[in-house]
Amino acid sequence: MLVKDRMTRHPILISPTTLATEAQNIMAENNIRHLPVAGDGKRLLGLITRQQLAMKPDDLGSLNVWEISRYLGRLTAAKIMLRAEQVITISPDRTIERAARILTDNKIGCLPVVEDDQVVIGILTETDMLQAFQEMLGLPSEGVRVTMRMPNRKGEFNKLTTVIAQKGWGIMGIGSFPSPRRPDSYDMVLKIPHVGVEEVQAALAQVPDQEIIDIRTVA
Repeated sequence: MLVKDRMTRHPILISPTTLATEAQNIMAENNIRHLPVAGDGKRLLGLITRQQLAMKPDDLGSLNVWEISRYLGRLTAAKIMLRAEQVITISPDRTIERAARILTDNKIGCLPVVEDDQVVIGILTETDMLQAFQEMLGLPSEGVRVTMRMPNRKGEFNKLTTVIAQKGWGIMGIGSFPSPRRPDSYDMVLKIPHVGVEEVQAALAQVPDQEIIDIRTVA
């Protein structure tokens, strides 16, 4: 799965002259937390987040209510945005797991997706990543979710899929990760549709050297 498969295409863009109050309204009305700021040809100039819209007390402490009103009325995106050189971006052909690593390493909530000359073609957010994770594990559809613990060695996955193939079952979601506190093992999560828990448990319990850690019907 690549960034271009999960990103929000044609995101809402604002210009650097857009008033901060208008940017705030756009975010509220569209239930979004990030607004790329773009110039001619949709070239990225900056990024507005809810954090940029939060006013610092030091900025307003010496102003009276009328001065605050005038100050806010003149405040534009250009004055509060993260500038392009501060914004971490990604290209549409990077992998979704690399995008997730960039988000977590930098503790940020979105990645504007850009092509040549910083042209904005999409945006990838934490919400997009969580939706991708759900789909990779087959969450939108009903089935039996089973976690198998297996030795970390060649041939173990083939043993598991051979049993599934012999039963004529399909796999609609799959994921694996190192077993907690077991460096010699890893856990494989599978979503198997159109079958019952008891049948899956009876079949997979027979896989040599592997153990069912969890099994349940989920939708």
